[in-house]
Amino acid sequence: MLLLECPCCGQRGEETEFHCGGEAHITREGPGADDAAFENYMFERVNPKGVHLERWRHVHGCGKWFHAARDSATLEVFGTYAAATHRPPEELLETIRAKRPGFKWRELA
Repeated sequence: MLLLECPCCGQRGEETEFHCGGEAHITREGPGADDAAFENYMFERVNPKGVHLERWRHVHGCGKWFHAARDSATLEVFGTYAAATHRPPEELLETIRAKRPGFKWRELA
């Protein structure tokens, strides 16, 4: 079972209280995007076995979006942070790298 803490309201709960919105820190292209950019947005995703950065929404709580870093193999949650940030907090990245040496994530390598 996945236990998450919403960084917006501080409530902690099971994953059924939240909704996963896919990969975090990607550019979400809209109707004005060219074909190549929209194709990249739709189909070019990472699906690692290991640490994954995701968007989550607290649907049965404050309703706000946030990001979470978790291990897709063990379900260990390393932390959550506000969705308005463009990259994970450095303390969170240090925690992940300490537990998972060699961790790389797209441009955050």
